[in-house]
Amino acid sequence: MTAVLSPESALALALLTPFVGASVLPLFHDRPNLREAVTLVTAASLCFIVLQLLGPLQHGARPEIDIIEIVPGLAVAFKVEPLGMLFGLVASSLWFVNSIYSIGYMRGNDEPRQTTFYVCFAVAIGSAIGIAFAKNLFTLFLFYEALTLSTYPLVTHKRNEEAIRAGRTYLIFLLGTSLLLLLPAIIATWVFAGTLDFKPGGILPASLGAATIAALLALYVFGIGKAAVMPLHFWLPAAMVAPTPVSALLHAVAVVKAGVFSILKVAVLVFGIDTLSSTGQATWLTVVAGVTIILASVIALRQDNLKRRLAYSTISQLSYIVLGVAVLAPISVTGAAMHIAAHAFSKITLFFAAGSIYTAAHLTQVSQLDGIGRRMPWTMGAFTIGALGMIGVPPTAGFLGKWFILGGAMQTANWLAVAVIFVSTLLNAGYFLPIVYRAFFCDSADDGHDKHSGEAPWPIVVALTVTAAGTVLMFFLPDVPFSLAKLISGR
Repeated sequence: MTAVLSPESALALALLTPFVGASVLPLFHDRPNLREAVTLVTAASLCFIVLQLLGPLQHGARPEIDIIEIVPGLAVAFKVEPLGMLFGLVASSLWFVNSIYSIGYMRGNDEPRQTTFYVCFAVAIGSAIGIAFAKNLFTLFLFYEALTLSTYPLVTHKRNEEAIRAGRTYLIFLLGTSLLLLLPAIIATWVFAGTLDFKPGGILPASLGAATIAALLALYVFGIGKAAVMPLHFWLPAAMVAPTPVSALLHAVAVVKAGVFSILKVAVLVFGIDTLSSTGQATWLTVVAGVTIILASVIALRQDNLKRRLAYSTISQLSYIVLGVAVLAPISVTGAAMHIAAHAFSKITLFFAAGSIYTAAHLTQVSQLDGIGRRMPWTMGAFTIGALGMIGVPPTAGFLGKWFILGGAMQTANWLAVAVIFVSTLLNAGYFLPIVYRAFFCDSADDGHDKHSGEAPWPIVVALTVTAAGTVLMFFLPDVPFSLAKLISGR
């Protein structure tokens, strides 16, 4: 794509656009068509602007802007680098699709406080873009916290007792981990390294002891609570009380992606893969990631509520990215980066399908889905593609990330990681394929629901079809995510 903006201008506009949109939206509180048009225009504009950064980045440019220096060496500043570019592309492109979906869902279910919903969603995306392009840990931390606070009203959208309780859990876990673990890790990094700026190869001094590196890594991994590494995962299933577009935001577009993105960025640009490998202090991370992957998959098998099953699937899938980091091979880091994009498209498709089923048929339980594939073929066809992506079956994008992580694990003789990938793939099939079988091959039970209900409103169907297509297209056309992932891993 030919750039029409200078890289620095594009970076500034990418950071500003979601917040400008959020400030304009309340002006159209009583005019829903205009309000939603503003949302779509803002989302499309952000996607276009972020794309303007891709070409210069691939040609070696690393545009940056400094906003304000708080104290010497501590500034709010932004810089475009390959990993941030990948996350920025995922967040901006899926925001546009999610906005189309949200129009159908929010109207179809007559949800209250729709203006507040769109405003908070825009602020959350703006925070995610700030995280993606943060030049240093200080800037990342500021926008990480802003993302938590802006998504809290979305989690508590229904404002009933269950939603308030879920919101309380959400804040306690995410603010608690970031303030008690992540912030001390950042302060310690500043003390040890004398800087918080991200740098290829890492910033920590070579003289730092192995035990100190291990302790610091633990603070980051568990302090970045949005990655939902066990046992700090409970906020994610609790947040499923939110409307489905919010679940999609949490699981695919911004929140959990900000978590695993931050872990990957810290590993590569604060510690450095070579440093972690030479000290041997990331071995425990393989165990933590492996336990999270397997245990969350086993719990998912037992969930009858569709969104909760998807929530535990997300907890498991996120730790594939952590596992890719723990393997400490360039190819596994490439796989971890690619899985960020692959998981985003597959998982948003699954949540879109769950919301479509709820909107059209008011069903929420897996046990209620017998025969629904014949009544909602577009929805369940897309669900099937998303499920295959999560299992890692070609030709879906989910295969690529898993393949590279597996290749790295075999290359480094990390047989625990190899075993985790094989066992978890079987478990993934165990909790996804029965849903597909029920939908297409079982007869509907006489449960009082309208067996002749068709598809959900067209914006919902269009959105889930687009993301399902994206899951397949990324397998056949992986050039952009793969090229960025290779730059991240240093290959």
